[in-house]
Amino acid sequence: MDNRPIGVFDSGVGGLTVVNALSKILPNESICYVGDTARVPYGNKSKNSIIKFSKEITQWLLKQDCKIIIIACNTASSLALSYLESNLSIPIIGVIDPGVDWALLNTKNKKIGVIGTRATINSNVYNIKLKNKDREISVFSKACPLFVPLVEEGFISGEIPLLLSNYYLSELKKTGIDTLILGCTHYPLLNKMIGRVLDSSIKLIDSSLATSDLVKKKLEVNNLISNNKDGEINCFVTDDAKNFQFVLERFYNLNINSINQINVF
Repeated sequence: MDNRPIGVFDSGVGGLTVVNALSKILPNESICYVGDTARVPYGNKSKNSIIKFSKEITQWLLKQDCKIIIIACNTASSLALSYLESNLSIPIIGVIDPGVDWALLNTKNKKIGVIGTRATINSNVYNIKLKNKDREISVFSKACPLFVPLVEEGFISGEIPLLLSNYYLSELKKTGIDTLILGCTHYPLLNKMIGRVLDSSIKLIDSSLATSDLVKKKLEVNNLISNNKDGEINCFVTDDAKNFQFVLERFYNLNINSINQINVF
């Protein structure tokens, strides 16, 4: 048994989709979440900047004695995971591989769509990983850079998100995909809007659910499961917490113990 917390980080509120999934499947685990709200969004930053941000946050999480770290950000998972894996002594998990595995399990016609930030799509990481596991897969990718700011500002329904969803997804509707990977942890908050635009038969892959399932298995295999009666969730942000708290309270049903501003720079 290991009662140390699970460390989770993202550029902002999106990674709370992973925290939400973890809290359901692992209710006894304490979670230490960092939202890098001072530098959100990550999707328009360079690879070197993403690695720098990710390194700073993981070093801070290590000081909190985290037993495992989850990169709850597709952009950071695509650009910084390899670097972090080679420089950390504790397990670290990104959100891309779990989403890829779930998509491959769900597709019937081997046509998979991927939406994500510009950095994630430009990295081509989903295309590479999907085709490495099944060469017959056809991948159709689309960058949706304005989805993250929408979620960060609490706009997940209404005319503006609908217009943007139609704009971004119109090309994907013509490809015949039967599975769509939500390649950013912010995007599950827009799943109803995305579902309205796409054919209802298209399976939406929420990487937060796939990742939480993998985390549970990883903790069990490494004897890191907690025996706490109830886990605590403590959130930390790198800028003012007001907007973070607004989105948290409006869209998440999470029992948060504390929200504090920190400096990881």
